[in-house]
Amino acid sequence: MALIHNLGFPRIGAKRELKFAQEAFWKGQQSSDELLSQAKNIRMANWQSQKNLNWVPVGDFSLYDQVLDMSVTLGNLPQRVYESQGSELDYYFRAARGRSTNDSACHGVHAGEMTKWFDTNYHYIVPELSTQTQFSLNPERLLSQLAEAKQAGIPFKPVLIGPLTYLWLSKAQGDLNRLTFLEKLLPHYLNLFNQLTQAGAEWVQIDEPILVTELSEAWQHAFQTAYHTIKASNVKLLLTTYFGNFKENLSWVSRLPVHGFHLDAISNHDEALKLAHTLSSHQILSVGVIDGRNVWKTDLYATLSWLEPLANTLGDRLWLAPSCSLLHVPVDLDSEQHLDPEIRNWLAFAQQKLEELQILEQAINQGRHSVSYELASNQNALLNRKNSQRVHQPKIKAAVKAITSQDGQRQNNYTQRSTYQQEKFNLPLYPTTTIGSFPQTQNIRKARQAYKQNEISHQEYTNLMKHEIKHAIQVQEELGLDVLVHGEAERNDMVEYFGEQLQGYVFSQLGWVQSYGSRCVKPPILFGDVHRPKAMTVEWSQYAQSLTHKPMKGMLTGPVTMLNWSFVRDDQPRQETCMQLALAIRQEVLDLEAAGIQMIQIDEAALREGLPLRQSEWQSYLQWAIEAFRISANGVKDETQIHTHMCYSKFNDIIHAITHMDADVITIETSRSDMQLLNVFQEFEYPNQIGPGVYDIHSPNIPSTQQIMTLITQAAKRIPAKRLWINPDCGLKTRQWEEVILALKNMMAAANQLRGNVKH
Repeated sequence: MALIHNLGFPRIGAKRELKFAQEAFWKGQQSSDELLSQAKNIRMANWQSQKNLNWVPVGDFSLYDQVLDMSVTLGNLPQRVYESQGSELDYYFRAARGRSTNDSACHGVHAGEMTKWFDTNYHYIVPELSTQTQFSLNPERLLSQLAEAKQAGIPFKPVLIGPLTYLWLSKAQGDLNRLTFLEKLLPHYLNLFNQLTQAGAEWVQIDEPILVTELSEAWQHAFQTAYHTIKASNVKLLLTTYFGNFKENLSWVSRLPVHGFHLDAISNHDEALKLAHTLSSHQILSVGVIDGRNVWKTDLYATLSWLEPLANTLGDRLWLAPSCSLLHVPVDLDSEQHLDPEIRNWLAFAQQKLEELQILEQAINQGRHSVSYELASNQNALLNRKNSQRVHQPKIKAAVKAITSQDGQRQNNYTQRSTYQQEKFNLPLYPTTTIGSFPQTQNIRKARQAYKQNEISHQEYTNLMKHEIKHAIQVQEELGLDVLVHGEAERNDMVEYFGEQLQGYVFSQLGWVQSYGSRCVKPPILFGDVHRPKAMTVEWSQYAQSLTHKPMKGMLTGPVTMLNWSFVRDDQPRQETCMQLALAIRQEVLDLEAAGIQMIQIDEAALREGLPLRQSEWQSYLQWAIEAFRISANGVKDETQIHTHMCYSKFNDIIHAITHMDADVITIETSRSDMQLLNVFQEFEYPNQIGPGVYDIHSPNIPSTQQIMTLITQAAKRIPAKRLWINPDCGLKTRQWEEVILALKNMMAAANQLRGNVKH
């Protein structure tokens, strides 16, 4: 009999209960006991929703981030979080965001670096390793959750990040080799496994997703060392990978001394068949048969066609699961009351994916006839989607085919363009700007909600948004910023706002997904061919420019980010969908230019996120992704300055591709890494202008003028002053106005001081 299990469940709660509890705690409006009580309620609800599984994940819940949780479990928080007194929860949140709740006495702690979890839009807190690192096991979080699950009668399977993936995700100080820490780390894993066994755990899911990447011989050898060491424990280990396939790693991974393997079979189920033939008689194979990263229904017939022979081979040694943790999809489609009924019938959120899993289990164990109705219903939905005229638009496909290489070319090279642009804008040395958004205040949210519920007219809503835009511009004028933005008061989200105005998208009400901490996003669902019926931003930008004589940036989201931050259709190559988006954004760029907006920022925050996990496959992706950006941006005149922005992405290894984007100005995140991301510029002379972020907007801490001066001074060692901008790391929508004004005052003071230093 095949068994079913899950690798992880969304932890935000069906109605984002965790987000609201976190933020109430950080504001001092809720006690730690209240926060922890709410967290327990969410865990219990999650476990109940998975009660029909043979094994339920425990330890997948987190108050902020699962990698940070592993750092706590291993006693590896940076020493700076302990420099002021506090509780364990205070230390935890200081590492995550620089401050806990009643933490003003510590004057803010430098938050841990944050970057993307593999090729997803989830962000994790990077573990830190130094010569002072000493691991110390702290299993209380995991053991207490096991006790809760045991008391609730849940068939629990602890989940934790494996030792090699933990080290691979870490940042080592200086020239330290991360693998040198493995010897110190393994005894704590072995101790943890023994304690989990004593707590009643039979299986442990140990996540090693780096096994789907290209690993050097040193890392391959480290896997052999690690797993031959920890096999001494009594617990059964399920070695778990996701986001790709083993490929060249399959032969040696299959010989590791573990009791079972989980692999992602969404893109290549042949690998599951290969691995099945290498297993010993006591090893199980868990197969990821439901896509844990997208929202489309599974083709159950097609899945059964290759799964049934595997079941005949393995019998009760076959486990079925989603491909990865369901952290990356919304909680429950049943909560959606206003989704288009036809498109809704094509979708499956986390809860529905588990139901699909149960259908497959029953079909395998009891025969297809036992779920004939469910299989027929699934097939009808898939056929309806395949044949829908709403999905396929011949004119749009023809427009993509008509794209030529000239569409991605500027009239002249950057050197010539920069001369024209300097004459036009006459910006000072170290020009200052922000990335686009300003605080989304309660008044803005109330106005948006009232407009959506038809409580105010379109004109009333427009007037309210213009009032907010005017306020944002007044603040920027008073601060003395050189290049202004309109603040994006009218935008709910940088992708959703555009998707709502493009054909080919549909939107959920409660389809929230965690991006980091309390930050949740509601990814649009890209179901069909994309085009732009009308201008999307021109009216707002024109109004903003009318209020100031300073340059006003038009703010757009780029095609690659629109693609990577949406739930994308899976019935055509992503490249084709991205080119459709590029043409839509290109039309908007040209309309902005025609309306007198002569600086246009096209954000590509998610460019690196789309990179394949194997470097050997990067070139193909980068070729079409960069082409899509260039098509969207490069129809303008030389005098029009094109900006782009990238946040929380390690871009050093794709710097040549970024250069090929040929944006006049690029702004990037660097403050959490103390400008270490700029080390690439010591060896590579980036030819265009660059603004390394000096203000970590994801932390409530206010950077001092001296801190900003230090960061910019470090940047100036690598980038000539004439090409250096000063700006925050990212947009400011999540911050409060009081924080923003203080931080930007300090930023302007630093810029003025730097300019003064140059004059003297």
